[in-house]
Amino acid sequence: MYNLPNFVHQHFDKTAEELGEIEKRVLKKAHERKIVSTDINAAFSAEASTGERLADGIARVGGSWSFILAFLAFLVVWCVVNTIVLMTRAFDPYPFIFLNLVLSMLAAIQAPIIMMSQNRQAERDRFEAAKDYEVNLKAELEVLSLHQKIDLHVLTELSAVREEIAKLNRLVAQKNGI
Repeated sequence: MYNLPNFVHQHFDKTAEELGEIEKRVLKKAHERKIVSTDINAAFSAEASTGERLADGIARVGGSWSFILAFLAFLVVWCVVNTIVLMTRAFDPYPFIFLNLVLSMLAAIQAPIIMMSQNRQAERDRFEAAKDYEVNLKAELEVLSLHQKIDLHVLTELSAVREEIAKLNRLVAQKNGI
């Protein structure tokens, strides 16, 4: 695989055939010197269907303070209109049975939409974790590769220094007549 069997064995303690798809993809990208990281928001949003985007929007609005305050104002207006303004001809007199029906229908529709959005958020979190793993794995492989290069360079330099010391020792021994 990519002429890296020793590299795979050294860093993964498994054979190339035992590697998972993510590891193979990261190794290929590392070998080709390509970037693994992506914009997670853009990548995840690109895969979203219209219904999923709509569910996310509804959950975003339904969980905001502006929605809560607007809905509270709606409830107050409903109650005031049906108790004070229309005392004799209220379309939903106290105890507001029609309002209860409307609230129940809203809850029946809003709850599954919010659950869809939460499931999508969990899916997004898993997607983000997988991307983080890929980036971290590639970074770790690059660091290990740099360590190997530095170690090889240091060993080469050390070997050259030893040779120079040996030459100097021979010269000193010749000069002293040993």
